[in-house]
Amino acid sequence: MNSRENESLRALGRKTEYRSDYAPEVLETFENKHQENDYWVRFNCPEFTSLCPITGQPDFAEIRISYIPDVRMVESKSLKLYLFSFRNHGDFHEDCVNKIMKDLIQLMDPKYIEVTGIFTPRGGISIYPYANYGRPGTKYAEMAEYRMLHHDLG
Repeated sequence: MNSRENESLRALGRKTEYRSDYAPEVLETFENKHQENDYWVRFNCPEFTSLCPITGQPDFAEIRISYIPDVRMVESKSLKLYLFSFRNHGDFHEDCVNKIMKDLIQLMDPKYIEVTGIFTPRGGISIYPYANYGRPGTKYAEMAEYRMLHHDLG
C-alpha cells in the first residue's frame, strides 16, 4: 500500500474501537494492484457470533468469504470490525450470510463472491447457509449459477 492509500484507511494501524451493533459503515477498501488477474481472496472468520432474533441467545459460526476482486478490495481489519458488529445483532443465520454478502458487493463490486456460514449446532441441528453472486452479464454470473447448482459443503 502506498502512503496515500494508508491515509484513507481509518481502522488500520489505529486503536481498535468495537461497535456494539451491526455497522456496515466500518468497512473499508483499498485498490487491487492486480486488476488484470483473476485470483481468489479467502477469509476464514472462525469466531463469528450473532444473536438469535427470537430468543436473544448467542449463535456461533465460522464465516467463510471467498471473492474474485475487481478494482476494490476489502481491508481485513475493517472486515474484522464489521463481523464483530454482529455480536449483539439479532438475525437468523441465513440473514447474516446474505447481509454480509450484499454489504461486500455494495462495498467492492467484486467480479464474484461467496459467503458460507458454518453455524455450530443448537438443539442438535447445524445450519450452513451459503450465498453467492457473479457480476451479471459476465462469465462470473455463469460461475455463480454453476457453483450454486453444484454446491455441497461436503
